[in-house]
Amino acid sequence: MLNYPNIDPVAFSLGPVEIRWYGISYVVGILLAWVYSRSLVRRYTDNVTLKNIDDFLIWATIGVVVGGRIGDAIFYMPAENYARFWEVLYIWRPGMSFHGGLVGVALATFFFCRSRKLPFLCLADIVSSAAPIGLFFGRIANFINAELVGRETDVSWAMVFPGAGPVARHPSQLYEAFLEGFLLFFGLMAIERLTKIRQERPGMMFGLFLVGYGLARILVENYREPEQHQGFLFLKVTMGQLLSAPVLIAGVAFIMYALRHKRA
Repeated sequence: MLNYPNIDPVAFSLGPVEIRWYGISYVVGILLAWVYSRSLVRRYTDNVTLKNIDDFLIWATIGVVVGGRIGDAIFYMPAENYARFWEVLYIWRPGMSFHGGLVGVALATFFFCRSRKLPFLCLADIVSSAAPIGLFFGRIANFINAELVGRETDVSWAMVFPGAGPVARHPSQLYEAFLEGFLLFFGLMAIERLTKIRQERPGMMFGLFLVGYGLARILVENYREPEQHQGFLFLKVTMGQLLSAPVLIAGVAFIMYALRHKRA
């Protein structure tokens, strides 16, 4: 069994204001994703300019935060708390849903492209290629917060998380950081650099991201403790797996579309 590092979730304080690693991780993830998106545009623009990427940064941030907070409230908030649904506006509190954030960013991308007369799939390919960067830092923040812990296990790398009882558990946050973040990012990067898929098949990178995330999340949910107030929904299926199924299906649909629509 490994010792949990027990990192203080508060990075530093400015008077009465606490700056937490959770918030820092989102800022760093979004900024690095923005930098990487700019590098993708330099490699191949297809009507999406560096200024478009710069302008879209605030749209993406709003989509992630608003979508993530609302999604967390809808999918994971205990029923007895819905009377205080307005507390979703307390952005300083932990609680973000990837699936809600995905919908938020997808809508932000759609409306941004519509306002700038840009091809949706081309920007979606860029955004989805950079998204695993944010996912990686978000899962590391979950680990620091000792939240979204794994299920009980006796593997040699198990950890006892504070606030999760005396039993050793899977560090499932790190599993997700590796699969949804590190592995997915470098997999998409390799495809983008070694092939001409992004140039020839608009929507393919977006579809591959959705499939990659969906598979990774469904797999890791087998090692992650379900939300205490929800438990398993049916047949040992968790809410995360249920929400990831349509993500996986949508990814397959975008891949099939891209395969049938090659750019001349």
